[in-house]
Amino acid sequence: MKEPDRPGAAYLGNRRCRFLVWAPFADKVEVHLTAPDERVLPLEEDSQGYHHAIVEKVTPGSLYFYRLNGKNERPDPASRFQPQGVHGPSQVMDSNFSWRDEGWTGIPLEDYIIYELHTGTFTVEGTFTAIIAHLDMLKQLGITALELMPVAQFPGNRNWGYDGVYPFAVQESYGGPEGLKQLVDACHRQGMAVILDVVYNHLGPEGNYLADFGPYFTERYQTLWGRALNFDGPDSDEVRRFFVENALYWIREFHIDALRLDALHAILDMSPFTFIEELVRSVHNDAENLKRKAYLIGESSANDVRLIRDVSAGGYGLDAQWNDDFHHAVHVLLTGEKTGYYQDYGKFRQLVMAFEEGFIYSGEYSAYRRRRHGTSSKDIPARRFVVFIQNHDQVGNRAQGDRLSGLFSFEKLKLAAALYLLSPYVPLVFMGEEYGETAPFPYFVSHSEPALIEAVRKGRREEFATFRWHGEIPDPQDETTFQRAHLNHHLRNESEHQTLFAYYQELIRLRREVPALHKLNKKAMKVTGYEKEKILFLHRWHPESEAVIIYNCGEDESVVSLPVPKGRWQKRFDSAEVAWGGGGSKIPAVLPSRGKLTLQVTPASAVVIVKEK
Repeated sequence: MKEPDRPGAAYLGNRRCRFLVWAPFADKVEVHLTAPDERVLPLEEDSQGYHHAIVEKVTPGSLYFYRLNGKNERPDPASRFQPQGVHGPSQVMDSNFSWRDEGWTGIPLEDYIIYELHTGTFTVEGTFTAIIAHLDMLKQLGITALELMPVAQFPGNRNWGYDGVYPFAVQESYGGPEGLKQLVDACHRQGMAVILDVVYNHLGPEGNYLADFGPYFTERYQTLWGRALNFDGPDSDEVRRFFVENALYWIREFHIDALRLDALHAILDMSPFTFIEELVRSVHNDAENLKRKAYLIGESSANDVRLIRDVSAGGYGLDAQWNDDFHHAVHVLLTGEKTGYYQDYGKFRQLVMAFEEGFIYSGEYSAYRRRRHGTSSKDIPARRFVVFIQNHDQVGNRAQGDRLSGLFSFEKLKLAAALYLLSPYVPLVFMGEEYGETAPFPYFVSHSEPALIEAVRKGRREEFATFRWHGEIPDPQDETTFQRAHLNHHLRNESEHQTLFAYYQELIRLRREVPALHKLNKKAMKVTGYEKEKILFLHRWHPESEAVIIYNCGEDESVVSLPVPKGRWQKRFDSAEVAWGGGGSKIPAVLPSRGKLTLQVTPASAVVIVKEK
């Protein structure tokens, strides 16, 4: 069976280009080529509302609009490149690229150490190719997967990326399709996977012309960002096809290894076979055909295990999802913040549950939501949870965009890092976190419509009301807000920042080299919480080794008697040691145990002892 043509302008070689656009709302569609030569050519319509033609004398670099019903001119919804921004013409692209990642098939998800970054602020240049110079440093840190915040074309040249309006077009100010391919190729040659954040729950407001073409949106539902995409109403098959093709486009043409799916709780779909299920099936089948690994990692605030349960067990089959509960438990325990959604957290037993199961809210009453929330994740494998202490949301959705480095002490920074990096889950490091970056990461945009700019400002003020944060919120539209978010890479080589970078390196090395820490298995682990002392005791085992991690999350030094299995144990790590900027450890290097050990544990510290077999 012939594979269906994909939406957009496909250059066929020999100065020929196939144009295909779904536009059932238009009786007539023409392609208006504006450069290098101006021409207007009709497209032929089929029974499903697709308009198409193969046009001669078209070369890569040619610019075009679609003309609808002889009057309105719009960029291509499936544009591959928008060199003049969201309102300008689309550009015909040649998909050929000299890949040098031959033999790359990806790495297992359980080996992912993820590093999330924003292309525009990670370097001063704000481009894909500028990131390449930092890959050696990330490799030395121990990173195995680079995660890019969304790169679909958005208005202006500064944005988080969630206002993208051309899902197939790589942001021109970042370096466009060529720059992204160069970065992916360089990552693969370093043995590093690439995750791309994609947004299938909404499109941004400025430059969003899809509604002129067809029923991409529905009035049946509303999201926080306006009208919902039409995934379950009349004509929704073609809307689904558009976004499924987008996912396959990143994997096939850009060699992307995994997609992070933004805000799945905002995809409203009542169909028996949902868009998410269709997406999972399509991506996994495609990866199998390509003989490559390709993962789908969801983000959802619903704590719904159906997303990550196996298809054979009635789930949707996503490979993993972000776990906000883990973040919230650590954050509130160490900061004491109890406003907004943080009001649901702060109990020490919740941290124990986050380690034991994954989700904390698995049907319990949530005071913030004023209802019961979540489902049990007890039987979900550990590799299906991504955990973190910072990410773009949890930093950027604070009023000042302030990082943990400005919220609590150096000792607590180290404790927080050890909590998630030595957990049985897939860890995610947010850019700059590894050396205690001080630059904030506030929300920023560069819209061109005054009413929209004011609406964004108003929305941010309202969003922060429940958190009762003080101080003036940085203006998202002000370029200074964006400039302040650029990383200060020089800090990595200075004082405590250098120590923290080495500390992260060591934690990641331990995770990689100690079999009991490397294997992600909740069943080969016992978690015990000592509420009074705020001590978390973690025992993990493997046929080749056993490891015990003692976390003191309290403010006081504690002498505790712990059930450490019999044998000769060696201290492999202690955050209180002088080498890590601590005041000195009180735990000996060798610890013989007869089934119990009494240890003097420093406040806000993490200790790892290992018994080799």
